[in-house]
Amino acid sequence: LPWQAALGCRAAQVLMQYCILANHYWFLVEAVYLYKLLIGAVFSEKNYYRLYLYLGWGTPVVFVVPWMAAKYLKENADLGGGAGLCVPLPCLPSQINLLIFMRILKVILAKLRANQKGYADYKLRLAKATLTLIPLFGIHEVVFIFATDEQTTGILRYVKVFFTLFLNSFQGFLVAVLYCFANKEVKSEMKKKWQLWKLDH
Repeated sequence: LPWQAALGCRAAQVLMQYCILANHYWFLVEAVYLYKLLIGAVFSEKNYYRLYLYLGWGTPVVFVVPWMAAKYLKENADLGGGAGLCVPLPCLPSQINLLIFMRILKVILAKLRANQKGYADYKLRLAKATLTLIPLFGIHEVVFIFATDEQTTGILRYVKVFFTLFLNSFQGFLVAVLYCFANKEVKSEMKKKWQLWKLDH
């Protein structure tokens, strides 16, 4: 039935907008968590797990529900006129992440400079830290905040779409490789498990 198809389409659109926002807010959770680890003295020993869950999964609801209501009312008022409505503030967590990112780089640079004798290649280490933090924090999103689909045309639009889709698609994989599979402790545990499995078989 047409009304069922329309309902399914609207539900899919709402779910998509929620997932996009949740993705941005989980970047923010990752940034806050890492900042808490680096600047541990500022924070108490309290467990922030529940707060992280609310921030990552709950905050998008605050924006999606009013957007959904406004879109529904607008579309009913002027037959499809709500198509131009978009979820507000999807760039807010990216901007906060950029500030946290710069603060963390400042802390890392200060620590590397303090141990400059121990780390002769501290500039290389800083560059490596910067490159590994970019996918974790979703800093690439900041580049495309001001280049909206309406403002980009021709080849620039294709470049933007390609990089956005590529980075968003492989972001989880990049984070897993950099922070999980490249981690010495994880590699050591995996090696132990592999050796145990070989012994069993």
